[in-house]
Amino acid sequence: MERWTGRVALVTGASVGIGAAVARALVQRGMKVVGCARSVDKIEKLAAECQSAGYPGVLIPYKCDLSNEEEILSMFSAIKTLHQGVDVCINNAGLARPEPLLSGKTEGWRMMIDVNVMAVSICTREVYRSMKERNIDDGHIININSMNGHSVVPQSVVHFYSATKYAVTALTEGLRQELREAKTHIRATCISPGLVETGFAFKLHDNDPERAAATYESIRCLKAEDMANAVIYVLSAPPHVQIGDIQMRPTEQIS
Repeated sequence: MERWTGRVALVTGASVGIGAAVARALVQRGMKVVGCARSVDKIEKLAAECQSAGYPGVLIPYKCDLSNEEEILSMFSAIKTLHQGVDVCINNAGLARPEPLLSGKTEGWRMMIDVNVMAVSICTREVYRSMKERNIDDGHIININSMNGHSVVPQSVVHFYSATKYAVTALTEGLRQELREAKTHIRATCISPGLVETGFAFKLHDNDPERAAATYESIRCLKAEDMANAVIYVLSAPPHVQIGDIQMRPTEQIS
């Protein structure tokens, strides 16, 4: 990780869960991390904690609604002005709404497409532009995917979400191919977890908190820190090593 010291990372959805854990881990290792979310209160608190702990890096909170392209472009413009550009992008922000294919609301489907697919694509394009402008040839783009992007489980409330994560699987491999065609050494990776104990299920089942809690009580789940460790592993790989996808489940998880 020494080569990343002082370099700039963007972590989307950095206020809670996996994003917060990843942001903390990168700051611990000396990176300058721009953490964005729709609300930055929790990121500001995390930034203060990192500073108090004496971590060598710094966490910079940035308010951004990733469903709004103009806000994303404005964020990249601000990063360029203040920090030159982005060297590592962690496309972590994602959401699921309980909208089955036969009865779901279009609004919920569109929300998932906007954040899980469009925001990932827009951020990726802008990060690549940032790297090319500065002749950065060792950058890394990491998409936080899901095991739902590799198999469809028989739960109607996550079928559309699964479709958006299948898109992330295709986008990551397509990105890898385009980066090779462009003759760069910029790398693309996705990390696909099974059940991670975060607030994710409580947002998916926001009308049924007991069901959400049961999701995490049935087995010993992955922790957000496990995901942060996977990100560090990917970034620590030698420059000639391209890690395409890490699929990781709790040992006790079946599907």
